[in-house]
Amino acid sequence: MSDRFEAYDEHDEDPDKGTGDDIEERSTPVGSSGHGSEGGSGDGTDDGDGDGDNPAGRPDQPPRIPLPRASVEDTGRPLPELDELPPPAPLVLEHQVLKSLLGAWALAACSAEETAAVEDHLGDCGSCAEEALRLRGAVGLLQRPESLDLDPGLRTRVLDSCLERRPPRIPIPKWALPYDAETARLDALLQDFGDAEWHAPVRLRWFDADEATSRRTTVAGVMAHLLSVDGLVAVALGLDDPMGEIPADAPTPVGRTEAYWRASHFPPTRSVRTPWREQSHDLVRTVSFTGGTTGRLAVPYGDFSLPLHDAMLDRAFECWVHAEDIADAVDYPYEPPSPRHLNRMIDLAARMLPAVLADRRQKGLAAPAHGRHLVPAGMPGRTLRLEIEGHGGGEWLIPLDSPAALVSAEHEVAHVALDGVEFCQLAAGHVPPAEAAAGQVGDREAIRDVLYAAASMSRM
Repeated sequence: MSDRFEAYDEHDEDPDKGTGDDIEERSTPVGSSGHGSEGGSGDGTDDGDGDGDNPAGRPDQPPRIPLPRASVEDTGRPLPELDELPPPAPLVLEHQVLKSLLGAWALAACSAEETAAVEDHLGDCGSCAEEALRLRGAVGLLQRPESLDLDPGLRTRVLDSCLERRPPRIPIPKWALPYDAETARLDALLQDFGDAEWHAPVRLRWFDADEATSRRTTVAGVMAHLLSVDGLVAVALGLDDPMGEIPADAPTPVGRTEAYWRASHFPPTRSVRTPWREQSHDLVRTVSFTGGTTGRLAVPYGDFSLPLHDAMLDRAFECWVHAEDIADAVDYPYEPPSPRHLNRMIDLAARMLPAVLADRRQKGLAAPAHGRHLVPAGMPGRTLRLEIEGHGGGEWLIPLDSPAALVSAEHEVAHVALDGVEFCQLAAGHVPPAEAAAGQVGDREAIRDVLYAAASMSRM
């Protein structure tokens, strides 16, 4: 039996059963030689020559399987020129029909004929022309060219507006507001992440001994890092330590993070988001219930400590920096903090610079100007003017010879100007000091010491 498709009459029982003596007619496979299975053609064709011209079983019936129609390109005839095609006949529509098409016309959803009919009508009907103009304006509002991501300051403005009408019974201290806002923004970024985003690679960058350093992890690993370091503030407030029974080699941010990562049997997953978010809520709630009186409570970081109000700013700053690391890993835009919160983060870094300079001087990484000695506390000394431009900016006078030296414009030896976000990137170790786009005037050695001191404040 041929393996090709066979057509047979409706009254045939089964083309595979019996012989030519039992069946009056056997159909021929389409395109076969036309010979029946048991002598004779048996196909009902006109001449039985096997040329396959008639695909039907009988000449007096239409073909059961019509042949494919040839394309105009296969006939050898020339294709019609586009200019020779007759123009489409214009649509003639009633006023009410044309008016009902105005919405679709404004959205560019009409066919070419409908568009032509509507636009011809708009030249004659004033009321429809006014309606069309109004609809086009509304469509322009719906299709905003700018990003639909929320302004980072929107949450703060909404809360301020609500609190003006009804002040909270337990307000959040002002120094804890940046942490509250940045954790909320990061949590909003994470809420729609799938497994692929949680395991996206992230490279953490910072400066160590004036050398650029980095560590590779994942988005979930970054959140585990934030959870373990925020735990330093939680322990200082008497809350549960997220490390649990995990021993850390050193009570430092790096030591705690490395211990947390090692203790995980598998790489961190999306499950780390819930404990991190609950801990951030607990921190804000606890400092709010204390009425802000714990602001000067010391929070140890291992090799140094910060007052609680500065530690909360530090955690807000690191939350923003790592949120940008995560956003870059998943190719998503992320805006800087609101200007008011950014100003407080810059102020913290500027206030920490004198102590960092003194520490670097003790390690031989920075030195006073040639022929000068460090001045006693309370005495005037060399001063650097740090000018931060843009939103959240301002000016800070940095003592160069001693953290406790008096600063004044009279003893200014250098002036550095930086954009606010770029200064924060420098303090986060994401911008090398030598590549910081800073306006520099005055003592080059003093300027270099301050820029490198800002980068040395970064850590994992």
